[in-house]
Amino acid sequence: MIIVMEPAAKEEDIQRVVRKMESLGFRIILNRGDVMTVVAAVGDKRLIDPATIASMEEVREVKLIQEPFKLASRESQRTDTVIDLGLGVKIGGNSAPVIMAGPCSVEDDIEGLLKTAYAIRDAGAKVLRGGAFKPRTSPYDFQGLEELGLKYLAEAGKKAGLLVATEVMDSQDVDLVADYADIVQIGARNMQNFKLLKAVGKISKPVILKRGPAATVREFLLAAEHIMHNGNANVILCERGILGVDSHFTRNTLDLLAVPVIKKYSHLPVIIDPSHGTGRRYLISPASKAALVIGAHGLLVEVHHDPDNAYSDGAQSLTLDQFSSMMKEISELEKAISKTLEIKK
Repeated sequence: MIIVMEPAAKEEDIQRVVRKMESLGFRIILNRGDVMTVVAAVGDKRLIDPATIASMEEVREVKLIQEPFKLASRESQRTDTVIDLGLGVKIGGNSAPVIMAGPCSVEDDIEGLLKTAYAIRDAGAKVLRGGAFKPRTSPYDFQGLEELGLKYLAEAGKKAGLLVATEVMDSQDVDLVADYADIVQIGARNMQNFKLLKAVGKISKPVILKRGPAATVREFLLAAEHIMHNGNANVILCERGILGVDSHFTRNTLDLLAVPVIKKYSHLPVIIDPSHGTGRRYLISPASKAALVIGAHGLLVEVHHDPDNAYSDGAQSLTLDQFSSMMKEISELEKAISKTLEIKK
């Protein structure tokens, strides 16, 4: 921890800070400059809230040398985490990008879900995604089929030979959802629902953790830390767009740069949700390709057999034909990227 003192700080102010940090077991290194003094405190920063030091008299700034997320950081694990999702599908590291696709909501049309499942499988997707429990802004919107939706998802996944990913909204439903799904998802609105994070940390199923719409990357990684701290290291981070200034043309602002930033500081796999990230059907394909070029380990895409009549988020869902076309473009893109990497070698 680096503590920068104000230029006008007196010796007694500096020693007050030194005594405080030494009382907590920190080793102190003083750097006295011509203008100001810097107090370098070496020790376990978990012993004190940096804000407590920052509020002390004549302290200008407190900087952390190490990030507060320990288990999720490169400091604790230099090699990339590779998660075995099942059915021979792995995500992370140098594994092939994993495409997860399906409707926003599981509807009461099982045949439509099966049609979607077969289509995305044939196009190259490995995971069927769909919401059985739906967090909705309005209480009058479709809230999901709950356990019936989970049954439909599991049936469609089994028949199509796909893994299944779905969201859990309540800590009381974690075991129920885990019984049906191969991958459990935490939605953006629940990124800091710490009771829920603790609950999914106690299961062994992989967890997709979505970034909150107003969350920093540090807060995002700390949310992952809650899951890992409770025993589940199989966390997949999902960037799905943050609040922007122009909601007329896009639903959110897709923060593609979060991918290389996260890969620099964390060993966990990171994927992109271009559907929520853009909110517009015509933007999903270019956003998906950009995500893979910048290094994402996979995509989470909304696809519907009849999006114009979907129960939710039809405007940001691809048709089956659009998804198939996008997957062909992605295949060509991956070939070009591989060829470029070979040339560089």
